Amino acid sequence: MSAKILYGKEFAARIKEEARREADEVKRGKGIAPGLAVIIVGSDPASEVYVRNKQKACDELALYSVKVELPEETSREELIAKIDELNDDEKVHGILVQLPLPRSLAKHEAEVLNRIRPEKDVDGFHPMNVGRLSIGERTLTPCTPTGVIRMLEMANIKIDGAHAVVIGRSNIVGKPMANLLLQKNATVTVCHSHTKNLKEITRTADIIVAAVGHPKFVTADMVKDGATVIDVGINRVMVGGERKLVGDVDFDGASEVAGAITPVPGGVGLLTIAMLMHNTVAAAKMQLGI
Repeated sequence: MSAKILYGKEFAARIKEEARREADEVKRGKGIAPGLAVIIVGSDPASEVYVRNKQKACDELALYSVKVELPEETSREELIAKIDELNDDEKVHGILVQLPLPRSLAKHEAEVLNRIRPEKDVDGFHPMNVGRLSIGERTLTPCTPTGVIRMLEMANIKIDGAHAVVIGRSNIVGKPMANLLLQKNATVTVCHSHTKNLKEITRTADIIVAAVGHPKFVTADMVKDGATVIDVGINRVMVGGERKLVGDVDFDGASEVAGAITPVPGGVGLLTIAMLMHNTVAAAKMQLGI
């Protein structure tokens, strides 16, 4: 079997177009453009690329965009004060603090993220939003796992009644992914570094979501014939003297067994920014009573 390749570009484009239409409705109804503020502290090259891509997406959808650049020596108090300022800015409906923070601020990461008001938490990381997700209430949910759900739905891959195995239990992907799959009526197994007989478990899965942070961790012999394999991993490895991006799945091997599979790069990663635009518009609608 040769798997259907689920390229993120086409799904991301559809999500962005939905966000554009909804943003236009907000502008027509309220005369206000949904607004996103991104805070970046220091000069991490990868973070700067991500922030530029987020600004570009805002420009594409004609959203109001604020980029706050703070020096690496910014104190905890200065960063908190900037978040408070944006919390009070009515033109800003979503706030995102780009991670990782500089070493001097890393220990304050939880406090910094929790300072963002839940209704402006477009990353879906605030404990209040996490709690709402866990009990099935409407809320802002993390962009990457929500993008995975949207992709599965748009690709007509059945979630209801499926056995989904999530490999990884991070707060950013693994745990919210499991909750979102449960809400769609999947039977969910969460596996991690202490899981025994992992291969036996994954081979029963209709859907595998790999978010373990280990290059080519999921191999062909871990995949049931015809299963859908979603690779959330982004790992930089040396191949033939070149640094390349690879996922958590051995793509070449798994694609010979799976029914559908995402590539890295070009897969799930493209959905994350699209869902950030969606969350920004959703946050604006909630705050404006739409």
